[in-house]
Amino acid sequence: MIKLLLLRALLPVILVCMPAIHLAAENDEPVLIDRIIAVVGEDVIMLSELRVEAGKLEQRLRQQGVSPMPSNAAIQKQAFDTLVMNKLQLAEATRLGIEADEETLSRAISAIAANNQMSVPELRAALEAEGVDFDAFRLSMRDEIVIRRLRSREVTSRIQVTKSEIDGYLERSGGSDGRQAVYLLYILIATPDGASPETREAARVKATQVVEQLQGGADFRPLAQQVSDSSNALQGGDLGWIEIDRVPPLLQTYVATMDKGETRGPIAAGRGFHIIQLADVRYGTSTIVRQSHARHILIRTNEVTSDQDAQRRLMQLRERIVNGDDFDTLARSNSDDKASAIKGGDLGWTNPGDLVPAFEEQMDQLQIDGVSEPFKTEFGWHIVQLLGRRDYDATDESRRDLALEAVRDEKADEALEAYLRKLRDEAYIELRLDDMGS
Repeated sequence: MIKLLLLRALLPVILVCMPAIHLAAENDEPVLIDRIIAVVGEDVIMLSELRVEAGKLEQRLRQQGVSPMPSNAAIQKQAFDTLVMNKLQLAEATRLGIEADEETLSRAISAIAANNQMSVPELRAALEAEGVDFDAFRLSMRDEIVIRRLRSREVTSRIQVTKSEIDGYLERSGGSDGRQAVYLLYILIATPDGASPETREAARVKATQVVEQLQGGADFRPLAQQVSDSSNALQGGDLGWIEIDRVPPLLQTYVATMDKGETRGPIAAGRGFHIIQLADVRYGTSTIVRQSHARHILIRTNEVTSDQDAQRRLMQLRERIVNGDDFDTLARSNSDDKASAIKGGDLGWTNPGDLVPAFEEQMDQLQIDGVSEPFKTEFGWHIVQLLGRRDYDATDESRRDLALEAVRDEKADEALEAYLRKLRDEAYIELRLDDMGS
């Protein structure tokens, strides 16, 4: 069994042997000879797969405007690692019976087309015009869905965040200077699991030297491409803009007190030594939202109650309310939304986006105390009465929501890394170096 570090050590050998171009004897035209370059469990990686994956990665980097562009060897190395991990995850998903059904796949492709303001046939034509086989595109989408479902089932669905973790995060973040978002650059000098004191010390020395180079004026991005073990190394360690309350907890204490352009590190934690640079800062004010206070009556449709029946009943109830009957009493005795019915249909104060769009659209058109005509949503038929509107300072709630996401994301990243490392460590991986000769 070959572990990841060994794979990384051997990969330059593969890349040296990469040119699988033979000259045809008759016409001296280059001919691509495909071959197996690695065995991963019961699957294989073909040279052609590596070329395709490296090509896609290079295209993404160019679209992201990464500058300077990484070397071909660095791109091929990451492409190879990606292929290995994808095959291991797909094999594990198969073992667990995790699949992507045709309906889910079709919806995902339709969503991609819609996001690009295309129909599915137009998307297919656009892909084929770029030389992308549509069937291969569907297969890659299916694999992505399967991998997401595997990660959700085995990792992210098991993540829990406590109130004390959120409180601790907010206490550490500070934010008294009004920072709204920060732009971060990041380098990781990793240490393997169970690293010896000597190995860890060597990594610390390397990280210290990197920090000294940065503080001496070295450009962060090309240096990150050369030395970082982070998954975003090829992007120059660029983490982009992050809202202040979503900064990873590991970096939060440092970011809260850093000046623009400052570099901190090496920070010894978890999987190695971390280095960050604060590239830019945005300042903001309080989060004010327009809240609505409403109550409603819901009539669900079923085998007994048709759309016409539900609409007719609500029209009768609305007429009674307009003529003076008590909304609270009618909601308690008629609404199928049991959670709100016991409160007279009261939904409390809600923020934009809390309710389904069709409901909010009707509610937003009402004047205070106005009662809507019957309307339909995915839950059934409703009438709604608007009781009030207010501008509400939701800064604290917003910060807690963002803090929750930040803590959960970091815990999920750590759990995912451990899960993928376990898959690698338990896998059989064989490099076919003997087959790489020209």
